[in-house]
Amino acid sequence: MTAVEKHLVVGVPEETFPNERRVALVPAVIPGLIKKDIDVLIEKSAGIGAGFLDSDYEEKGARIAATRDELFSLADVILQVRALGANPEAGRADLIRMRSGQVIIGFSEPLSEPTLNKELAERGVIHFSMELLPRITRAQTMDALSSMATVAGYKAVLLASAELPRIFPMFMTAAGTIAPARAFIVGAGVAGLQAIATAKRLGAVVSSYDVRPAVKEQVESLGAKFIELELETSDAEDKGGYAKAMGEEFYKKQREMMTRIVADNDVVITTAAVPGKKAPVLLTEEMVKGMAPGSVILDLAAERGGNCELTRAGEKVEVHGVTILGPVNLPSTVPYHSSQMYARNITTFLLNMIKDGALNLNMEDEIIRDTLVTRDGDVVNPHVRELLGLSPAESSEGRQS
Repeated sequence: MTAVEKHLVVGVPEETFPNERRVALVPAVIPGLIKKDIDVLIEKSAGIGAGFLDSDYEEKGARIAATRDELFSLADVILQVRALGANPEAGRADLIRMRSGQVIIGFSEPLSEPTLNKELAERGVIHFSMELLPRITRAQTMDALSSMATVAGYKAVLLASAELPRIFPMFMTAAGTIAPARAFIVGAGVAGLQAIATAKRLGAVVSSYDVRPAVKEQVESLGAKFIELELETSDAEDKGGYAKAMGEEFYKKQREMMTRIVADNDVVITTAAVPGKKAPVLLTEEMVKGMAPGSVILDLAAERGGNCELTRAGEKVEVHGVTILGPVNLPSTVPYHSSQMYARNITTFLLNMIKDGALNLNMEDEIIRDTLVTRDGDVVNPHVRELLGLSPAESSEGRQS
């Protein structure tokens, strides 16, 4: 009698972070996994918040797990939007469900919440963090941070336009001409560029500033004016393409030069964030005072402490006649397409580790090596180990499983 071949089982639990409506996989990506001899298990109702029914998943070949316990007990790999580090309170309940050798993949804030990785290591979990994906050409289709930043930049402009007591585009009316609103986007990364594009589509006059002069061409290609400040910016970007934290003296000079620019705009959207660090303060109370009444600031760095010193995460405040928005988790407010994009990213990431229907953790692969946080009962990522005060781990390069 021939033994039944056991397929790799990938499980998708319902997200438990408050107000999180995204789901790690959408029905459309299921057939691609099944073609690779992967069984897909979805927790009952996991996709409802994003607009996907259990029957939608079943039609594509996935199975539905009646309980969370069942899903964790059967799955070899767990795919999440928010793993433990990005869901530190509710996510802790899943620790007891995890088993040694089980793979967990998702956002996990490894550089902001490094201590939680110790708990995953103690469970023997093999944990990959989507935030640590290297910014290399081969990894672009897996770049979930950029996908979510795209959604955040788009939604930021819509929220700001809804609060602004002005119309964004220029109107020629019988009552005269209405001048277009002026929008200033601080930071021209993925979120900033999408904010520029969205504000332009709505008809605003858009300008942007970034510490990296290299993005000038991208800003101008979207029809915005690139603001250049006389600051030394040669060290503003790390080798991975992420913004680096600058010294306080740099930020002080930057704020002084930006004061007049901020005052001339109706909407200011800030996007400056440094992975694992508190967001730099770019807008002071004095700068807010200089803005016209009714102006709007939308701070996309609110969850990291805020680029405006008056921002309150998750709140809308009015100071000196200026409305300051500090939205959190904006991608979750557009869950259908956020989930669609994330699912494609994480599926591509997972399939990069699959060979002949089984996991192949090739540590010579930069993508696998850089995103791996815990393995064999230990925290193995060098950056996370440094934050935890641990000595460098023994090199595992070339090791496979």
